[in-house]
Amino acid sequence: MHAYRTHTCAQLSSENVGETVRLSGWMHRKRDHGGVLFVDLRDHYGITQIVADEDSPALPVFESLRAESVVTIDGEVKARTPETVNANLSTGEIEVFARSITVQSAAEELPMPVFEEPDYPEEIRLKYRYLDLRRETMHRNIVLRSQVISSIRNRMVEQGFTEFQTPILTASSPEGARDFLVPSRMQQGKFYALPQAPQMFKQLLMVSGFDRYFQIAPCFRDEDLRADRSLEFYQLDFEMSFVTQEDVFQALEPVLGGLFAEFANGKSVTPVGEFPRIPYKEAMLKYGTDKPDLRNPLIISDVTSHFEKSGFGLFEKIVGGGGVVRVVPAPNTNEKSRKFFDDMNNWARGEGFAGLGYVTRKGGEFGGPIAKNHGPDRMEELYNELGLGPDDGLFFAAGKETDAAKLAGAARTQVAEQLDLIEPDCFKFCWIVDFPMFEYDEDTKRVDFSHNPFSMPQGEMEALESMDPLEIKAWQYDIVCNGYELSSGAIRNHRPDIMYKAFEIAGYSKEDVDANFSGMIEAFKLGAPPHGGSAPGIDRIVMLLAGEEAIREVIAFPMNQKGEDLMMGAPSRAEPAQLRELSIRVVEPPKKPGTEAPKA
Repeated sequence: MHAYRTHTCAQLSSENVGETVRLSGWMHRKRDHGGVLFVDLRDHYGITQIVADEDSPALPVFESLRAESVVTIDGEVKARTPETVNANLSTGEIEVFARSITVQSAAEELPMPVFEEPDYPEEIRLKYRYLDLRRETMHRNIVLRSQVISSIRNRMVEQGFTEFQTPILTASSPEGARDFLVPSRMQQGKFYALPQAPQMFKQLLMVSGFDRYFQIAPCFRDEDLRADRSLEFYQLDFEMSFVTQEDVFQALEPVLGGLFAEFANGKSVTPVGEFPRIPYKEAMLKYGTDKPDLRNPLIISDVTSHFEKSGFGLFEKIVGGGGVVRVVPAPNTNEKSRKFFDDMNNWARGEGFAGLGYVTRKGGEFGGPIAKNHGPDRMEELYNELGLGPDDGLFFAAGKETDAAKLAGAARTQVAEQLDLIEPDCFKFCWIVDFPMFEYDEDTKRVDFSHNPFSMPQGEMEALESMDPLEIKAWQYDIVCNGYELSSGAIRNHRPDIMYKAFEIAGYSKEDVDANFSGMIEAFKLGAPPHGGSAPGIDRIVMLLAGEEAIREVIAFPMNQKGEDLMMGAPSRAEPAQLRELSIRVVEPPKKPGTEAPKA
């Protein structure tokens, strides 16, 4: 017999009744029924019920052990009586009567429980993550992550992609987020950077003559954290040569669509080949964001023209000053009190906006200051244009276009949630396309790149030389699911002449490009194919499939919101000898006023 087990804790069934078996695992919980002790023994695979009665030498040992102790049990498999069968367990038809027990590891008092799913403070959960991972939900999430990555890898290989690995220690990039720097011992005074993404390397692989590359790539960005962002994360990084934007879509849709269908657990998924393509400008108008949640049926409309001349002076003044007016419908709110609308206005103020105007309508009668001042006839005309009914309310966001779009987008989500309009049990995908190549930076008062500076402009050199930069679109695209951006991608700018010109428009000289991107620009001068790709985030994909709201719930050992690993004590201070070896001195940040130590 094997030293630790003949079966896992999920294998035994009625077919094993009468057999002598050996099981090993953790004591999940124990229940004393007066002389008979029932123990749920748990391992990676499942749970088996162990029974120890007064005749079992295992009984006093079980009684002395705490939950989560690790034991090995020898015993006989017996059938449960019909009324005690547990249909929720794969082993629910049997139980094992313990004949002997070996204690492999006795657990001390636990800092947090493993049985059931209590809502414990995150600080405790992260400090004792190995306990947290024993809980059923967390264990399932991490297994799901492994299965998702395995499925992705298989799907990419089936499409003819080849997996490569790119460097972890590389050069710092002046673009994007803040780098993590790593000091070099051999080249003192110089630093490596951890890759924010394998962007340049994957493009150089295309220049090297490899046609379809992918990897499950680790990425590092020193940026502020939030629920769907981590300092280190993984992405499905891929690149393709001699492709158009449509080729990239046809490669990625089956991977993501098929993946979600595989793990959707009964939820519907947008069919492959039917992902809507929404231009960026349309997305910002209709949804107020370039990450629209299509489960939400509400559509934002621009009603600026209705308030060019209006009895509502505030909106007329905003429109006269170049601003816009956007509206979000609130269908069938005739039963809602005035408080619902006032609460929405207060919510907007709490989010940092000036406020959210509204019009009520009940049985065809308009209410509220906007309707009163704008006039019932004009309101009727506006409602007819929008296709709204006699019991639909309306929320207004007015101001500069970017501000109004942001408020309307946030209000669209808030209204849908308050009215329970979000379609449940589905994953709705879309592509966002036609991103602007450039934007005007109000802070620097100059034109700069809008997103990825290495994207090919639509129209190529002719567009750069003849069009208003703010009108040029790029071959850039995002794929979005349920309001989360899963990836950004682009058809790359592979021509040095177009790259120099694009950077010139953004205020960078040829010397700047040569200095900052020498590796890539020099490679492009030696023959580069047209190429493009994308990089869906693994953590966000698993988060959505697991039904979680934070990626920390699908990462085995995550950091907290301050970028701290509470379990391993990272980041930590380096020893003086380590710093001397690297020729580095730590400069302490200046103390805040009032924090100085008192003088003796």
